[in-house]
Amino acid sequence: MLTQIYEVATPAEAEAISAIGVNHIGVLVGDGSFPRELSVQQAAAVMKRVRAPSLLSALFLSADVALIERLAGELDPPIVHLGASSDLLTPDRVMVLRKSLQKSKFMRSVAVTGPEAVGIAQTCDGVVDWLLLDSHRAGDVQIGAQGVTHDWSISRKIVESVRTPVILAGGLGPDNVREAIRSVRPAGVDSKTRTDREGSHAKDLEKVEAFHRAATNP
Repeated sequence: MLTQIYEVATPAEAEAISAIGVNHIGVLVGDGSFPRELSVQQAAAVMKRVRAPSLLSALFLSADVALIERLAGELDPPIVHLGASSDLLTPDRVMVLRKSLQKSKFMRSVAVTGPEAVGIAQTCDGVVDWLLLDSHRAGDVQIGAQGVTHDWSISRKIVESVRTPVILAGGLGPDNVREAIRSVRPAGVDSKTRTDREGSHAKDLEKVEAFHRAATNP
């Protein structure tokens, strides 16, 4: 079971989470348009402390293809994670990015708001290397980071209807990740809010280790 932790913000966090054995270490990268975005220089400092076999995943919330292309080109992350809503960043625009950033693998967030998410996920099938199924509030331009779960039965339908490996996100922590894995049967699981320190966005390493242990020993 692949494990993924967001939102890592410091080199020390990256090194410690790598040592735990987490597969994907996620950072939020941008030009400052969204809260807590790291600059390319800050993200590069984090990436230097990621130890193999862990990989850095750079999350871009922007739907600006030119901006993503420029920042990802400078950072050169192993994984480019696209987090803008599907109506703002369509599969054809994702393919444009893939052609210009051929060294990176790609992950695409899909908002699981209802049965329509199955069709949206299917439009991304084969376009990216992973689909990340996350919770979403109507009107948000970004997907995820809410700390709430969604309807796992819909996520299970997506897993069963696509060939692309699925990572389940949305309100997952050490206490519910085993149930989520049993319910959805994803290829991987993701945690952000419920592995944060209380009242902050810094990572609680004990929670991260408990999440990783629970996910990999279901």
